[in-house]
Amino acid sequence: MTLDRRSLLAGLGLAGMSSITPARAQPAWPSRIIRVVVPFTPGGSTDVLARLIAAKLEQVIPGKGFVIENRPGAGGMTASAQVAKAEPDGHTLMMGHIGTLAFAPSLYAHVPYDPVRDFKPVALVAMVPNILAINPQLPVKNLPEFIAYARANPGKLNYSSGGQGSAAHIAAAYLSYRAGIEAVHVPYRGTSPSVNDLVAGNVQFTLTGGPAVLPLAEGGQLRALGIASRERAGFVPDLPTLVEGGLADFEAVQWYGLVAPAGTPAPIVARLNRETNMLLTQPEFVAALARDGAIARPETPENFGKLIGSELALWRDVITRAGIRAAG
Repeated sequence: MTLDRRSLLAGLGLAGMSSITPARAQPAWPSRIIRVVVPFTPGGSTDVLARLIAAKLEQVIPGKGFVIENRPGAGGMTASAQVAKAEPDGHTLMMGHIGTLAFAPSLYAHVPYDPVRDFKPVALVAMVPNILAINPQLPVKNLPEFIAYARANPGKLNYSSGGQGSAAHIAAAYLSYRAGIEAVHVPYRGTSPSVNDLVAGNVQFTLTGGPAVLPLAEGGQLRALGIASRERAGFVPDLPTLVEGGLADFEAVQWYGLVAPAGTPAPIVARLNRETNMLLTQPEFVAALARDGAIARPETPENFGKLIGSELALWRDVITRAGIRAAG
């Protein structure tokens, strides 16, 4: 399972971008405001990324402009289903997320859309690697010591997440399986309270996005043991990967990308992809993403589609193996 995923991600490089050819502009596009739907409340990572991208695209795609529409509900499924049924004319986009496009079909008994059939991948935007952080009172200094300690104390370590079926929950379940350890999940109503209880020592570890834990690790309130990306991240270069710590081929990252309703004309998709990828190579934009623990990932629509398919398969196996179901 992991070897197949490694081969796929190794092929998702910038070299594939050379296949993008400038498409002839659709005469009638855009003829009205382009809506970028965010399936979550304002202020979160998905919303922030969508607003950054929309503001920049508005400068290079003449027309009526872009508008962000936040439509939270049902773990992002409400908005996703609405976008899937929208007119495929290039005037409706969605900032997709690993949760809505890869986790949901395995977490819920009924999902009112198909991530592959109902959407056209437009542009992968960013990867956010998860960080393994522990309470510093735990008597371990690195990943091998952590795994050895957890194996010696099965069922005695608790890990926190922002909720049942959240990205942190699923990532930590994957870590537990791959490391051969038994730990107890403690869900919270959001990332902040889950990290606060980690600092207080009520739980012992978490595997979540960098912005929530890295400042606390720098201040000594937490200890960061590793980053769950294939390579070290430029925004925290001294933090080793979990692969370096002994978990071969291990990767658990959150990702975000623009999708459109299936059937959206190829020239429009190509134009949006080209402009987004140009933005993702601008140093100031890359630096802005890094400040939020994100790594810019320009890709072709085809490679983004392959990533979605690969992630669906990987996380279906993890979620099924761990018996995870979404809250409610």
